[in-house]
Amino acid sequence: MLHRRKSLSDRLLNPSFGGQFLSRCLRKKSSRGYGDDVCRKSKAGKHGEQDEEKEGRVRLLKSRGQHLLTNPRVLDSIVRTSDIKPDDTVLEIGPGTGNLTLKLLEAARRVVAVEIDNRMVEILRKRAAERGFQDRLNIVSGDALKTKFPEFNLVVANIPYGISSPLLAKLVYGVNVNPFRSATLLLQKEFARRLLAKPGDSEFNRLAVNMKLVAELEFVMDVSKRDFVPCPKVDSSVIKIYPKSEIPDVDLEEWWAFTRTCFSKKNKTLGATLKQKRKLMELMKLSKAEVFADDGNPECHDDGDEECDSDEGSSDSSLNSGTGIGLFRTKIVRILGSGGFLEKRPSKLSNDELLQLLSLLNGAGIYFHDGTKKKDTCEAAFAACDDLL
Repeated sequence: MLHRRKSLSDRLLNPSFGGQFLSRCLRKKSSRGYGDDVCRKSKAGKHGEQDEEKEGRVRLLKSRGQHLLTNPRVLDSIVRTSDIKPDDTVLEIGPGTGNLTLKLLEAARRVVAVEIDNRMVEILRKRAAERGFQDRLNIVSGDALKTKFPEFNLVVANIPYGISSPLLAKLVYGVNVNPFRSATLLLQKEFARRLLAKPGDSEFNRLAVNMKLVAELEFVMDVSKRDFVPCPKVDSSVIKIYPKSEIPDVDLEEWWAFTRTCFSKKNKTLGATLKQKRKLMELMKLSKAEVFADDGNPECHDDGDEECDSDEGSSDSSLNSGTGIGLFRTKIVRILGSGGFLEKRPSKLSNDELLQLLSLLNGAGIYFHDGTKKKDTCEAAFAACDDLL
């Protein structure tokens, strides 16, 4: 069943949830290692400038992911692909010295440029004034992750690799706060490939699954690292993101917890994953099952104990009996079998199939997120979203 995005995103519209969500993102390594090669400080150079490279009259900070796109043909292609209309207000994040900004100003009614580096702000303001664009350019000086964006309806940006993950989260999960038609983004190539991965691809992952729940993604083109100054160590890709106007009627926190479980071992069969003794005990508690195992080992901790990880070959009577954890195990096996999921692997399942499986499990009273702990809603969601994007 589909419904308007608003009903699904009520928690995201809650000021407390939104603020804590962003705070949690900022406390994490935002890109999960993607772009580390680009942003890692080089060996100490002359004059103590460890991570800077001079371009014209300004030193570019690699530690901030300041790699300026200089190829005019690529810049033109990005603007053309963005499908900018004359009355559009375009949000650009990390404009740098304004190579892309000036071309956006030629096509759009207004550009909102968010830049954290005051040196870049001055250069951008001067270049826009020289072209007579100063009245159409709104420069927001600050951190894009902490700043409340002015109204916009299109996003076009060469975003710093180091903030790719939390920025995407802010855009696609905050679309009710800042509705937009599409986002054309220049991202690190490997990160873009993970976003675009499809079921069956070796790179298919939880990142792609959760992004595709709320948005459609489209590959545009690859961009060589030689088109940037300074030259990064990796190539880039341009992708387009279209927020969905209608999305599945699913509890967001439950979905995050469910996909975390499935993709913790994405190439393992769902039967093998959900029949693990430790997972069974966890699901029993979350699902408020009335009967629990009493096998002399009531607490199974995540300490690497093989006995807790799998029940294969176990002589534990409670796993094979008609009571306790054995009964719960039988119930899960029956549900997986009824939907044809017992021998299927998450890495090969589409979003529709994953939603169908979650619906079957929830319908039988089996849950992956404790929905009764209302006071901990935000914290539980963050725990489930740590590797969402």
